[in-house]
Amino acid sequence: MDVRIEPGWKDLLKNEFSKPYFQQATTFIKMEKAQGKTIYPPGGLIFNAFENTPVDILKVVLLGQDPYHGPGQAHGLSFSVPDGVNPPPSLVNIFKELNTDIGMPIPKTGNLTSWAKQGVLLLNSVLTVRANEAGSHAKSGWMEFTDAVIRKISDEKEGIVFLLWGKFAQEKQVLIDETKHHVLKAAHPSPFSADKGFFGCKHFSKTNELLMKDGRDPINWSLS
Repeated sequence: MDVRIEPGWKDLLKNEFSKPYFQQATTFIKMEKAQGKTIYPPGGLIFNAFENTPVDILKVVLLGQDPYHGPGQAHGLSFSVPDGVNPPPSLVNIFKELNTDIGMPIPKTGNLTSWAKQGVLLLNSVLTVRANEAGSHAKSGWMEFTDAVIRKISDEKEGIVFLLWGKFAQEKQVLIDETKHHVLKAAHPSPFSADKGFFGCKHFSKTNELLMKDGRDPINWSLS
Protein backbone atom coordinates (compact mmCIF):
# COMPACT_ATOMS: atom_id res chain seq x y z
CA MET A 1 0.00 0.00 0.00
CA ASP A 2 1.38 3.43 -0.97
CA VAL A 3 0.91 5.61 2.10
CA ARG A 4 1.58 9.35 1.86
CA ILE A 5 3.76 9.93 4.90
CA GLU A 6 7.09 11.68 5.52
CA PRO A 7 9.81 9.68 3.69
CA GLY A 8 11.89 8.83 6.76
CA TRP A 9 8.86 7.44 8.56
CA LYS A 10 7.77 5.67 5.39
CA ASP A 11 11.08 3.85 5.29
CA LEU A 12 11.05 3.04 9.02
CA LEU A 13 7.46 1.76 8.96
CA LYS A 14 7.37 0.22 5.46
CA ASN A 15 6.62 -3.28 6.74
CA GLU A 16 3.57 -2.06 8.68
CA PHE A 17 1.61 -0.70 5.73
CA SER A 18 1.05 -4.16 4.23
CA LYS A 19 -0.19 -5.72 7.46
CA PRO A 20 -3.88 -6.65 7.87
CA TYR A 21 -4.50 -4.19 10.72
CA PHE A 22 -3.44 -1.23 8.55
CA GLN A 23 -5.73 -2.35 5.75
CA GLN A 24 -8.46 -2.67 8.37
CA ALA A 25 -7.92 0.93 9.50
CA THR A 26 -8.05 2.37 5.99
CA THR A 27 -11.11 0.29 5.09
CA PHE A 28 -12.84 1.36 8.30
CA ILE A 29 -12.39 5.05 7.48
CA LYS A 30 -13.60 4.59 3.91
CA MET A 31 -16.74 2.85 5.22
CA GLU A 32 -17.37 5.62 7.75
CA LYS A 33 -17.11 8.26 5.01
CA ALA A 34 -19.32 6.23 2.69
CA GLN A 35 -21.96 6.24 5.43
CA GLY A 36 -21.81 10.03 5.58
CA LYS A 37 -19.93 10.21 8.87
CA THR A 38 -17.77 13.25 9.59
CA ILE A 39 -14.22 12.21 10.48
CA TYR A 40 -11.59 14.29 12.24
CA PRO A 41 -8.94 15.32 11.41
CA PRO A 42 -9.37 15.89 7.66
CA GLY A 43 -7.73 13.20 5.53
CA GLY A 44 -4.69 15.28 4.62
CA LEU A 45 -3.86 15.80 8.30
CA ILE A 46 -4.13 12.22 9.59
CA PHE A 47 -0.34 11.82 9.44
CA ASN A 48 0.41 15.43 10.36
CA ALA A 49 2.47 14.45 13.41
CA PHE A 50 4.86 12.52 11.18
CA GLU A 51 5.02 15.28 8.56
CA ASN A 52 6.01 17.90 11.13
CA THR A 53 8.49 15.71 13.02
CA PRO A 54 10.67 13.76 10.58
CA VAL A 55 12.20 10.70 12.18
CA ASP A 56 15.73 12.08 11.91
CA ILE A 57 14.95 15.08 14.19
CA LEU A 58 12.95 13.10 16.77
CA LYS A 59 13.75 13.89 20.42
CA VAL A 60 10.50 13.58 22.38
CA VAL A 61 7.28 11.56 22.07
CA LEU A 62 4.18 13.10 23.68
CA LEU A 63 1.46 10.49 23.54
CA GLY A 64 -2.22 11.38 23.41
CA GLN A 65 -5.25 9.12 23.15
CA ASP A 66 -7.44 10.13 20.21
CA PRO A 67 -8.09 13.38 18.31
CA TYR A 68 -10.38 16.13 19.56
CA HIS A 69 -13.86 15.40 18.24
CA GLY A 70 -15.27 18.94 17.94
CA PRO A 71 -15.44 20.94 14.69
CA GLY A 72 -12.15 22.52 13.66
CA GLN A 73 -10.17 21.24 16.66
CA ALA A 74 -8.18 18.24 15.41
CA HIS A 75 -5.24 18.76 13.06
CA GLY A 76 -3.27 15.58 13.57
CA LEU A 77 -1.11 16.67 16.53
CA SER A 78 -1.87 15.35 20.02
CA PHE A 79 -3.23 18.00 22.44
CA SER A 80 -2.84 20.72 19.78
CA VAL A 81 -5.49 22.83 18.02
CA PRO A 82 -5.12 25.12 15.00
CA ASP A 83 -4.62 28.85 15.38
CA GLY A 84 -7.87 30.64 16.20
CA VAL A 85 -9.37 27.66 18.06
CA ASN A 86 -9.73 27.98 21.83
CA PRO A 87 -7.42 25.59 23.73
CA PRO A 88 -9.44 22.70 25.22
CA PRO A 89 -9.27 22.14 29.01
CA SER A 90 -6.38 19.64 28.93
CA LEU A 91 -4.28 22.03 26.88
CA VAL A 92 -5.14 24.91 29.22
CA ASN A 93 -3.76 22.79 32.07
CA ILE A 94 -0.62 21.97 30.06
CA PHE A 95 -0.05 25.71 29.68
CA LYS A 96 -0.59 26.24 33.43
CA GLU A 97 2.09 23.63 34.17
CA LEU A 98 4.45 25.24 31.65
CA ASN A 99 3.92 28.55 33.40
CA THR A 100 4.73 27.19 36.87
CA ASP A 101 7.53 24.91 35.61
CA ILE A 102 9.53 27.23 33.36
CA GLY A 103 7.74 30.58 33.67
CA MET A 104 6.33 30.47 30.15
CA PRO A 105 3.57 33.06 29.68
CA ILE A 106 0.18 31.53 28.91
CA PRO A 107 0.10 31.61 25.09
CA LYS A 108 -2.68 33.03 22.97
CA THR A 109 -2.57 30.03 20.59
CA GLY A 110 -3.14 26.33 21.19
CA ASN A 111 -1.16 25.40 18.08
CA LEU A 112 1.80 23.22 19.09
CA THR A 113 3.31 22.90 15.61
CA SER A 114 6.47 24.72 16.73
CA TRP A 115 7.10 21.91 19.25
CA ALA A 116 6.65 19.31 16.51
CA LYS A 117 9.15 21.05 14.24
CA GLN A 118 11.76 20.89 17.01
CA GLY A 119 11.46 17.11 17.37
CA VAL A 120 8.43 16.57 19.62
CA LEU A 121 6.30 13.84 18.04
CA LEU A 122 2.73 14.76 19.04
CA LEU A 123 1.33 11.28 18.53
CA ASN A 124 -2.23 10.23 19.23
CA SER A 125 -2.62 6.49 19.81
CA VAL A 126 -5.72 6.57 17.57
CA LEU A 127 -5.34 8.82 14.53
CA THR A 128 -8.99 9.54 13.67
CA VAL A 129 -12.33 9.99 15.40
CA ARG A 130 -15.99 10.34 14.43
CA ALA A 131 -17.41 13.82 15.03
CA ASN A 132 -18.70 14.29 18.58
CA GLU A 133 -17.94 10.67 19.55
CA ALA A 134 -14.79 10.34 21.64
CA GLY A 135 -13.08 6.97 21.24
CA SER A 136 -15.25 5.99 18.28
CA HIS A 137 -12.28 4.76 16.21
CA ALA A 138 -10.44 3.03 19.06
CA LYS A 139 -10.95 -0.41 17.53
CA SER A 140 -10.31 0.58 13.92
CA GLY A 141 -6.74 -0.74 13.75
CA TRP A 142 -4.94 2.53 14.44
CA MET A 143 -3.76 1.44 17.86
CA GLU A 144 -1.84 -1.47 16.39
CA PHE A 145 -0.15 0.98 14.03
CA THR A 146 0.86 3.50 16.68
CA ASP A 147 2.05 0.70 18.99
CA ALA A 148 4.29 -0.38 16.11
CA VAL A 149 5.51 3.22 15.76
CA ILE A 150 6.49 3.29 19.45
CA ARG A 151 8.25 -0.08 19.17
CA LYS A 152 10.16 1.06 16.08
CA ILE A 153 11.25 4.28 17.79
CA SER A 154 12.36 2.25 20.80
CA ASP A 155 14.29 -0.21 18.64
CA GLU A 156 15.87 2.16 16.13
CA LYS A 157 16.54 5.36 18.11
CA GLU A 158 18.33 6.23 21.35
CA GLY A 159 17.78 8.82 24.08
CA ILE A 160 14.17 9.67 23.21
CA VAL A 161 12.14 11.23 26.03
CA PHE A 162 8.68 9.64 26.26
CA LEU A 163 6.03 11.70 28.08
CA LEU A 164 3.29 9.37 29.29
CA TRP A 165 0.40 11.27 30.87
CA GLY A 166 -2.46 9.26 32.34
CA LYS A 167 -3.21 5.55 32.62
CA PHE A 168 -3.85 5.03 28.91
CA ALA A 169 -0.48 6.44 27.84
CA GLN A 170 1.34 4.67 30.66
CA GLU A 171 0.11 1.31 29.39
CA LYS A 172 2.46 1.90 26.42
CA GLN A 173 5.50 1.84 28.70
CA VAL A 174 5.93 -1.88 28.01
CA LEU A 175 6.75 -1.03 24.37
CA ILE A 176 9.75 1.12 25.36
CA ASP A 177 13.28 -0.10 26.10
CA GLU A 178 14.13 1.96 29.16
CA THR A 179 17.80 1.00 28.97
CA LYS A 180 17.99 3.24 25.85
CA HIS A 181 15.31 5.86 26.45
CA HIS A 182 13.84 8.12 29.12
CA VAL A 183 10.25 7.72 30.39
CA LEU A 184 8.50 10.48 32.35
CA LYS A 185 5.06 9.63 33.79
CA ALA A 186 2.37 11.82 35.32
CA ALA A 187 -1.39 12.08 35.68
CA HIS A 188 -3.35 13.21 32.62
CA PRO A 189 -3.74 17.01 32.24
CA SER A 190 -7.52 16.64 32.02
CA PRO A 191 -9.48 18.70 34.58
CA PHE A 192 -10.56 15.40 36.13
CA SER A 193 -7.00 14.34 37.00
CA ALA A 194 -4.55 17.24 36.61
CA ASP A 195 -4.44 17.87 40.36
CA LYS A 196 -3.59 14.20 40.98
CA GLY A 197 0.00 14.50 39.79
CA PHE A 198 0.13 16.44 36.53
CA PHE A 199 0.42 19.84 38.17
CA GLY A 200 3.91 20.02 39.60
CA CYS A 201 5.35 17.19 37.44
CA LYS A 202 7.86 19.63 35.84
CA HIS A 203 8.08 17.44 32.76
CA PHE A 204 9.05 20.33 30.50
CA SER A 205 12.16 21.32 32.44
CA LYS A 206 12.97 17.66 33.12
CA THR A 207 12.75 16.87 29.40
CA ASN A 208 15.23 19.60 28.58
CA GLU A 209 17.57 18.48 31.37
CA LEU A 210 17.58 14.96 29.92
CA LEU A 211 18.16 16.20 26.37
CA MET A 212 21.03 18.45 27.40
CA LYS A 213 22.56 15.68 29.49
CA ASP A 214 22.63 13.62 26.29
CA GLY A 215 24.28 16.51 24.42
CA ARG A 216 21.15 17.54 22.50
CA ASP A 217 19.52 20.94 22.12
CA PRO A 218 16.62 21.60 24.51
CA ILE A 219 13.08 22.24 23.31
CA ASN A 220 11.93 25.86 23.21
CA TRP A 221 8.47 25.38 24.70
CA SER A 222 7.44 29.02 24.17
CA LEU A 223 4.62 29.55 21.68
CA SER A 224 4.74 33.36 21.61
